[in-house]
Amino acid sequence: MAKTIAVNAGSSTLKFQLFDMPSEKVIAKGLVDRIGLAEGSFTISYGDGEHFKLEQPFKDHKVAISILLKELIDLKIIDSFDEITGVGHRVVAGGEFFKDSVVINDDVLAKIDSLAEYAPLHNPANATGIRAFREVLPDATAVAVFDTSFHTTMPEENYLYSIPYEYYEKFGARRYGAHGTSHRYVSHRAAEILGQPLDQMKIITLHLGAGASIAAIENGKSIDTSMGFTPLAGITMATRSGDIDVSLVTFLQQKLGVTNPEAMIDMLNKKSGLLGISGISGDMRDLENSDEHRAKLAIEIFINRIVKYVGSYIAEMGGVDALVFTAGIGENAPEIRAAITDAFNFMGIKIDAERNNVRGKETVISTDDSTAKVVLVPTDEELMIARDVERLSK
Repeated sequence: MAKTIAVNAGSSTLKFQLFDMPSEKVIAKGLVDRIGLAEGSFTISYGDGEHFKLEQPFKDHKVAISILLKELIDLKIIDSFDEITGVGHRVVAGGEFFKDSVVINDDVLAKIDSLAEYAPLHNPANATGIRAFREVLPDATAVAVFDTSFHTTMPEENYLYSIPYEYYEKFGARRYGAHGTSHRYVSHRAAEILGQPLDQMKIITLHLGAGASIAAIENGKSIDTSMGFTPLAGITMATRSGDIDVSLVTFLQQKLGVTNPEAMIDMLNKKSGLLGISGISGDMRDLENSDEHRAKLAIEIFINRIVKYVGSYIAEMGGVDALVFTAGIGENAPEIRAAITDAFNFMGIKIDAERNNVRGKETVISTDDSTAKVVLVPTDEELMIARDVERLSK
């Protein structure tokens, strides 16, 4: 049987899932961590609850992929590399080049390289993973699945910033969004769960994890999303500030004596958000278990920013048929889901407390008389990637 491997290459990590296609059965999944560092690890789950772990340095992604494929053979997960007929790669930035997933050739790879300035921490790592797999599995169909492509359906008034238009023309300065593969998957799955046609629905998807974004999806197409030119914009996140007055950045630079603008971007990306407000942690679980005022404040601000975006998207679409929660917080924090939904009780959107008392399970959590359905859908970006490989292979 043909198999497809879905790959998510980070700067020092390589996540993967191996699928039997077209049955979509997960054969194995795992992670190579701390690539390029002195101490690395490789973990894989497969078979009937079997696990394997290897701790050693991984010089680069090429070495990591070589060992990954070797262990697939040694653990008898596959008999030969010929069984892997498709490789799907998550790529963060597709710019305006890619409005859909695409079979990778030299031109596509060159464009991914050229878009590195839009996602400097991700696109170079994504390209490295693509090259490494091409070398080891040259005959497999390689497909790039872009975080941004789902949001290329946004109208101009939603993706353009109110800056001189020539900056968009010359430099591509616009809103691109992110998490598109997740928003696409959970919106499709929610429509299936509700037994309604996606192309006739107004859905707001809430991808709430360490990185978090919200999307307004009308008739199956993204019309607006909270992240912007980079994933830094939007709601408060684990360590990212979300939306901020840009004048505050220069103000803080002067007050802190910071001359390198990249240092300010680093502060907004890695030292802000829930971590910056609470002073404790960027992990929602830690904040929920704390009695500190600033921990509670961080949670309140997180909810506040989400409610503002959801409210604006309801107004933008002229109503909503479903709210869909996904990702780490969205799937596992009933209290957060309840607090967000309660803000819209005045519109008749209500969740059932008993139904909401669940974690990581596909289910409808709204009351029977709620004016919009509230659905919990665990995201599965790897499955979406595998499906795109299957679709484009044909």
